[in-house]
Amino acid sequence: MLGSAPGLSGRWERLEPRPRARMLRKVLHAGLRTSFHALGRFVASHPVFFASTPVLLSILLGASFSRYRVEEDVEGMLAPKHSLAKIEGNLVDSLFPVNRSKHALYSDLQTPGRYGRVIVTTRKGSVLDPVHLETILKLHKRIYQMQVTVPATGVNSYNYSFSYLCLPDDRNVCIIDDIIRAMEEIQSARTSNRSVPILRYPITQLADGRQAYIGHQLGGVQGWGPSGAVRGQGTGARGEGVRSARALQLTYYLQAHGSLMDRVASQWEKAFCAELQHFAALHPKLGLYPSTSSSLRTDFQFSSVLAHRPLMASLGACGVLAILCCSMRDCVRSKPWLGLLALLSVTLSGLTAAGILNLTGATYNSTYLGIPFVMLGHGLFGSFEMLSSWRRTREDQHVKERVASVFEDVMLRFSGSTMLHLMTLGLAASPLTNMEAVRLFCRTATLSVTISYVYMLSFYSSCLVFTGYLETGYRHGCFCRRVPKPDRLDSKPAWYRCLMYTRYQDEAQTTNPPHEVDHSPAQMPNSNLTLTHAHTHPHTPNNTAAHGHVHVANSTHTHTHPHPLPLPLAHSTANTDPNPQDSHLLLGCMRRCYGDWITNTYVKPFVVLLYLVYISFGLMGFLQVTQGSDPSALVAMDTATVLYTRAQQRYFSSYSPVIGFYIYESAPYWNSSVQRDLLEYAKGFQRISWLESYLNYLSDRNQSTSQPRENFTHTLRHSFLREPQFAHFADDIIFAERGQGEEPDVAASRIFLVAKTTENKREEMSVLLDTLRRLSLTSRVRFLIFNPSFVYLDRYAAAVSSPLRHSLLAVLFLLGLSSLAVMEPLVSVWLGLTLLSVQFGVLGFMTLWGVELDCMSVLCLISALGHSADSSGPLLCGFASGQGDSRTRWVRVALERHGVPSLQTLICYSAALVPVSSVRSNLTRTLFRCLTLTAGCSVLHTLAFLPTLLTFLPPSKSQGQRPEGEGQRQEVECVEMNDSTRVVDQITTV
Repeated sequence: MLGSAPGLSGRWERLEPRPRARMLRKVLHAGLRTSFHALGRFVASHPVFFASTPVLLSILLGASFSRYRVEEDVEGMLAPKHSLAKIEGNLVDSLFPVNRSKHALYSDLQTPGRYGRVIVTTRKGSVLDPVHLETILKLHKRIYQMQVTVPATGVNSYNYSFSYLCLPDDRNVCIIDDIIRAMEEIQSARTSNRSVPILRYPITQLADGRQAYIGHQLGGVQGWGPSGAVRGQGTGARGEGVRSARALQLTYYLQAHGSLMDRVASQWEKAFCAELQHFAALHPKLGLYPSTSSSLRTDFQFSSVLAHRPLMASLGACGVLAILCCSMRDCVRSKPWLGLLALLSVTLSGLTAAGILNLTGATYNSTYLGIPFVMLGHGLFGSFEMLSSWRRTREDQHVKERVASVFEDVMLRFSGSTMLHLMTLGLAASPLTNMEAVRLFCRTATLSVTISYVYMLSFYSSCLVFTGYLETGYRHGCFCRRVPKPDRLDSKPAWYRCLMYTRYQDEAQTTNPPHEVDHSPAQMPNSNLTLTHAHTHPHTPNNTAAHGHVHVANSTHTHTHPHPLPLPLAHSTANTDPNPQDSHLLLGCMRRCYGDWITNTYVKPFVVLLYLVYISFGLMGFLQVTQGSDPSALVAMDTATVLYTRAQQRYFSSYSPVIGFYIYESAPYWNSSVQRDLLEYAKGFQRISWLESYLNYLSDRNQSTSQPRENFTHTLRHSFLREPQFAHFADDIIFAERGQGEEPDVAASRIFLVAKTTENKREEMSVLLDTLRRLSLTSRVRFLIFNPSFVYLDRYAAAVSSPLRHSLLAVLFLLGLSSLAVMEPLVSVWLGLTLLSVQFGVLGFMTLWGVELDCMSVLCLISALGHSADSSGPLLCGFASGQGDSRTRWVRVALERHGVPSLQTLICYSAALVPVSSVRSNLTRTLFRCLTLTAGCSVLHTLAFLPTLLTFLPPSKSQGQRPEGEGQRQEVECVEMNDSTRVVDQITTV
């Protein structure tokens, strides 16, 4: 009996109870596999329903594109949603609204709802030369007199000019830039042969005695030094004379109160751009760069328009390569249409998700261009995994059983990777995310991935059932025509025999041994056999196989069954396959070449060295990460926004934007210590300060600057603000009444500061913002600073990086939780380390490639977590599930089974990305670079780093060694074969 066989004591030792955690994992794992097996049988039993329902649903929801709407609030998307700068901006608007300013406006400080702005540059000479100056004033006059008709046709049409739409001053005259007044004075002096007034930079004095800041209106300035020497561009001191200027910026503010005025202002902006384009054609010596309030929104959404044709080309290229990746030499077992149907499944799921968004009133923006690639990577990998598992099933099984086996083998891993996608994207779509663009993208991507998963279970699986029936009937995989048998095929031409080549089942019985390798019952979902073999052989420490036995070289097998049994062999049959042409090309290369090469002892050191180089360059880029808070970096190239931004950075980068210094509470301005503090805060800035001018005014009149409150306020109101050169300061002071007969208090006030900057303008503004905010916390005077650009700078780094950080922590938590119930702990550890390594590499290499950390790159980094899990998760699970044999052997098996789908996905995914690189857009350029790095780093880990590291790092594959004195050991295995007619039990002794 079995109990008397020598050497069986060790077998009974292994039957002792396992730890509870491992038993729980096995129970849950078996339950899930059984559930997916039943689901596969159900889908295979109703293929027509599961194939037609997604198509009909997509068509019905696709009809909702009549509700397609584009996002209008680009600033709200690209700026942090909750920031101190937005609160400060609301407070500033309540204290000093734009329509309250009756004298002067600063184009980079006050940005009303509608405006038109233009930068004028010269090819040669200066904009202050007589010829150019006259042309610029002519342009100003044409814009001033330009009219728009609203509505365009009809009896109720009216003509609106700039004088009707502009913001008026206290004399009901349109507020225009101070540089226009200065240029009119210069032209008037030249016309009347008077001496030309000196134009100083950046603060000049106008004819009415008022000082005006023109640093944001005159650019590329060369000034006169103290001794008459010419200073370099932008190096002028305060009040220095201007010798020449290369650029000029003009801003035209519009009122847009009410829907009608907003429509008129919108039409005026379009006419403004058209007029500038026409004027530039008539005056080629000038360069005109327009910008309006709607330019950023239009140019941001223009990326989607430019990407229409490249996306169609991506779909076509991916479809062609998907067909090739699913093709084989055998025309019956080849399934080219499944590659195209996998792409169709992804397309249908995207159409369904878009229909749901339309029906729920969601809006679209250009960041959604990345969602098809998230769905494509996930869907293609699942489809290739299913096809790979299908080819490992027994061909003599019924199609329903084969599909059920595919579900049992693949869907647990595919569902796990889908959960990782949903976890990363779902958490980034939560209210914890402070960036609206990231939240909207992740919300839409979560919906799309969920629908793609459902369609993969239904539509693609049904297509797999249909192609399975074609294979069972020996029909051509491409033309669906029945393939003749070899005896009839011999009389056909050579090209016909090549086209109709297949291997019939009777050939397989006589010529082909089993092809598939399997080493554990857990990895045998495709077989209905329970195997029992009796082996007698000497035991050595190195001959332990997957089930505790070894097939020795002189073994003989006796089988009594009508069909070939795909027995799990402990040795590879790759080298003994008599029909290598029947295998898939990539599978053959992986089995015969790459698997042996990557696990070669002499190759491993070079792979480890390559990984160290990878980490080194990743660290180099990680230390140079910069934040990209400039919205113009996300718009289409060669658009008005990009050209305007380049001209502004080139000619107007010497000084920062005008910063508003707002004292929002009543302060004792008459106190000398308060005066010193405020003057000290503004020290080092170019400034336009009512307080400094008022104190100089008092000093010039030999009055003390430290006066009682009543005297200080009375002189300010009744003397200082009534002087023509100081009257514009009335816009900067808010008085609050105290009582009958008392002088009012200064409730709030503002001064304007301008800092000297270098090329890194945005970084310096961020540092300046933090410095002045820290100062406001310790100051006796309550103040705040604001500029519209602070909305993008404030907490931008935290707002951009927090979704990525939260998603990464969520993935690690999910892996840790799953290791307690479903997955092996070491698989979770390896997968977590792989995700961190891929993320680290993508972040570092994208920085070296010139990509900044903006909302689009963060979206790609979030999706990279799911993509790398798709690629490396099945390989790790396949390696960890094997028992016995060497690590190297199981690495090769895992590469054969799961490395090929990863390689196929990489080929199709890369082909889809190539056309995107041709889109002339900063947004798609960032998308292409980040997704390319994601695919490259993921496949590098799957096919190179992990196969090498797993050959000498845990988990171990040994089952323990026995003492050498046990002698011979006898093992018994039972073979139970299920077929449609009978059950055969057989004992085979070796």
